[in-house]
Amino acid sequence: MQAMIEVSNLRKRYGDKQAVDGISFEVKKGEIFGILGPNGAGKTTTLEMMETLRPIDDGRVFIDGINVAEQPDKIKYLIGVQPQSPAFQDKTRLTEVIEMFAAAYGEKVDVMQFLRDVDLEEKAHNYVEDLSGGQKQRLSITTALVHGPKVFFLDEPTTGLDPQARRNLWELIKQVRDRGISVIMTTHYLDEAEVLCDRIAIMDNGQIVAIDTPKNLIKQLLKRGFHKDQHVEQANLEDVFIDLTGKGLREE
Repeated sequence: MQAMIEVSNLRKRYGDKQAVDGISFEVKKGEIFGILGPNGAGKTTTLEMMETLRPIDDGRVFIDGINVAEQPDKIKYLIGVQPQSPAFQDKTRLTEVIEMFAAAYGEKVDVMQFLRDVDLEEKAHNYVEDLSGGQKQRLSITTALVHGPKVFFLDEPTTGLDPQARRNLWELIKQVRDRGISVIMTTHYLDEAEVLCDRIAIMDNGQIVAIDTPKNLIKQLLKRGFHKDQHVEQANLEDVFIDLTGKGLREE
């Protein structure tokens, strides 16, 4: 499968700390690729260099064959970015937000269709500050897609969301992938990574210590002799919660 992103020997240093230490990986077209690791592992710094938000100290990143460091303006039209904490201007209606983001890229879009795609059509004429946390995340995703990017970055997209909003966002991320868009995401929720990601890179101390599919990473651990007492259940507590309270989003 075609590589949409190629990262080679990428490095970033802050003073005497090597935040990203010579990492290399590829992301395929239409793949959800997860970058996992503890706090301070270098995940967000890696994303920010790929997104042109931080200068690259050493190494190279190519997105759709374009060098990120050499042609950052072209890269900005190829990528969509959903930050950890999306922020929008107050007293702005959702329709106006979509129109402003589209105009920034010189695009004219069907605003209501974009809102419909993320289940926000009924909120179209509401102000952004009236939205719940999950609604703001969904709005943030659709604003990042108004220009038809080939790559979509998400940094811990479901932090702070309730179970219904979280699972709804999972489905939305899968739909983005199914359009042929390459998705790169970070998360601290390992169950989320296991459900969503086609492949995972695990970072620690600025380096990639493992990279493979979730299933293969688990198999490799078991082959190394790992075992634990376990009782496999067909459901977990989150499934119970959603079954008892409903799958529907709770909109305020």
